Amino acid sequence: MASTGNRRPRLVADRRTPAPRTQASRARSGGGGKGGGKGGGGRGPNGRKPAKRRQVKKTGNWFTRFFGGILRFIWRVVWGVFWRVTAIATLVMAAATFYFYTTMPSDLTEMLDGRARGSVTMRDADGEVFAWRGETFGGYTSSDSVSPHLRNAIVATEDRRFYWHFGVSPRGIAGAIRSNLAQGRGPFSGAGGSTITQQVSKLLCLGVAFDPEVWDSEADYESDCREGTIWRKIQELPYAFALELRFTKAEILTIYINRAFLGAGSRGFEAAAERYFGHSAAQVDAAEAAMLAGLLVAPSYYAPTRNLGRAQERANIVLGLMAEEDYLTDAELAEARANPAELHEAAETSTGGFFADWVMQSGPAWLTRDTTEDVLIQTTLDQRVQLAAQDALQQVFMERVRDDSVAEASVLVMSADGAVRAMVGGRSYTVGGFNRATQARRQTGSAFKPFVYALAMDVGYQPYDLVEDAPLTINVPGSGPWSPRNYSRRYLGFMTLTEALARSQNVPAVRISEAMGRENVRQAANAFGLHSDLAEGPALALGASEATLLEMTAAFAGILNGGSSVQPYGFTSLTLAGEREPLLRIGSGIGERVISEEAAQQLIWMMSQVIEAPYGTGRRAALPDGREAAGKTGTTQGARDAWFVGFTADYVVGVWMGNDDNSPLSGVTGGGLPAEIWRETMVRIHDGLPQRPLPMVVPERPELDPPTTRDSGGGQSGGGSLSDSIMGVLNGILGGN
Repeated sequence: MASTGNRRPRLVADRRTPAPRTQASRARSGGGGKGGGKGGGGRGPNGRKPAKRRQVKKTGNWFTRFFGGILRFIWRVVWGVFWRVTAIATLVMAAATFYFYTTMPSDLTEMLDGRARGSVTMRDADGEVFAWRGETFGGYTSSDSVSPHLRNAIVATEDRRFYWHFGVSPRGIAGAIRSNLAQGRGPFSGAGGSTITQQVSKLLCLGVAFDPEVWDSEADYESDCREGTIWRKIQELPYAFALELRFTKAEILTIYINRAFLGAGSRGFEAAAERYFGHSAAQVDAAEAAMLAGLLVAPSYYAPTRNLGRAQERANIVLGLMAEEDYLTDAELAEARANPAELHEAAETSTGGFFADWVMQSGPAWLTRDTTEDVLIQTTLDQRVQLAAQDALQQVFMERVRDDSVAEASVLVMSADGAVRAMVGGRSYTVGGFNRATQARRQTGSAFKPFVYALAMDVGYQPYDLVEDAPLTINVPGSGPWSPRNYSRRYLGFMTLTEALARSQNVPAVRISEAMGRENVRQAANAFGLHSDLAEGPALALGASEATLLEMTAAFAGILNGGSSVQPYGFTSLTLAGEREPLLRIGSGIGERVISEEAAQQLIWMMSQVIEAPYGTGRRAALPDGREAAGKTGTTQGARDAWFVGFTADYVVGVWMGNDDNSPLSGVTGGGLPAEIWRETMVRIHDGLPQRPLPMVVPERPELDPPTTRDSGGGQSGGGSLSDSIMGVLNGILGGN
């Protein structure tokens, strides 16, 4: 029998998660409508309301949603491209850095001297350096051995974060771009923001060595290395990273100190310190260090040899940068600015430029202009004499020549053995410019006549022998009759050879030349050093041929030394840097004898009358205090060239004056301005020297016959007797038409 009165209800656990409501359950609960069953209120079996679904409400209109989607899509594309490109660029940069690292020399010394050619350093006769040619290199110098001021000046000026970055400074690049834009330039035009490491990459040309088969010249190679394009700067980045991996900061700075170009042909700070200040880079003070570091931005523009004031202004800026980086105290800064760097004497003077250029051209090419080594040349230059010649030329032009004159002049001073002591190739000097003393080939005019008389003396003529100054006509095959005329257009009848030379009469010179034989005269002139093609006709005696001032001065030195030929020379030894024994020596330029010593001594006396005799054309060259001198004037046809060449017992000096375009001079003869320049030069170079007599023989004056009237009415002249043979030669062969 069933009974339910005492049965307890079954325990059922509460449903935490509402079971899915089926249609049947909804029916049992009173239908599926809103509100549920009676008293249900939409609650579940456990009496709770079911949780409502959260729906995302779309904001904005369709327009903003559309374009927002596009922007999000573009961003995803850009970001995807960016990180992929960045990854690829990083890999490429790493590969390039690894390549440069593995191909870079591990020996630091292989990277210190970047010159394709060597340098030439010249010393004067006293052993003082006066000129440099090529790119001088002072030898390997480490950054630890130079003055601390110099290290600090370089870093403060070029890369103040040098010790902290890894080859590239993003802040420096950003600052350079900002500066360029602020000054109206392109972002990569002007300041580049390069670190010292990047500049070393440029100096090393990214490891590409100079190859003459690839580059037309070293200048083209250097230009390519300094190219400032964006692509080139990108290439410098991995090389800079490789440098930082391979070398320490001190070693990178060492490369920079040795390879940087600093103007005036100086490669490296050691060479520049020697060039400008006369001492090592280890000895430069703060002011000198600042001047050297200031050259890095524009070496040629700020070179103190070009404009010392501008170099000092630049150095003042560098000193301020050093103080900002705490490399200088306030006291040190004030001291450096109060005592700016000055050039030492050899760098400050501009003496010997023409001379140095000539030495480079006249010396063996493999030890001068084409040398791959550093060469030291001991020259014959006397700087005291050089300055005297320069001052003399400047004074005469300043006092006697119009300011608007374009006339040029050159002066050359030589010893009797051919050693060149001074050379002035023009009124102003530029490196490698035209040297009128060695390169200008001009007609010599009457300055050639001593070589005609030299041959006459050598064959037996005497200074007091007579020659006729009268009209003369010579039939020149192929040209017809030719009649020489004197400069004065007057004929003076019979006169001595000495007077004919002193007066520079043309007709007597032609008569003597024809008597000697033109070929013999030509050979004698060649032997004395006039090697150019001499005139074939009778005008040979009148200097119709061309020669340089160097050749003419050397030929006159042959007369002074007793009649031997002279080869002019400018150096006595050439030595490779670091070596003790010279590769080449020159002791003298004297060559073979051309005329006898007696003939030379007689000719010297005759030439002294050009200056001393009252009728001499060179009277304005007479020296004070009775110092003996001899010389010869020369004026070419149309006054296009004017010469005075002469000597004392100590020096031979040649002077040429003319126009570069070969146009006529205005009112200038050899006995005028050239004689005055010669005199001023001689006075200066003999200052303090004792008087020495000329090596000449004063002939005995023969007994004179009663004077005869010269057929031109040009005055009276004493006459001497000639041998019958000489009279026959002069009057029989040459006297007729």
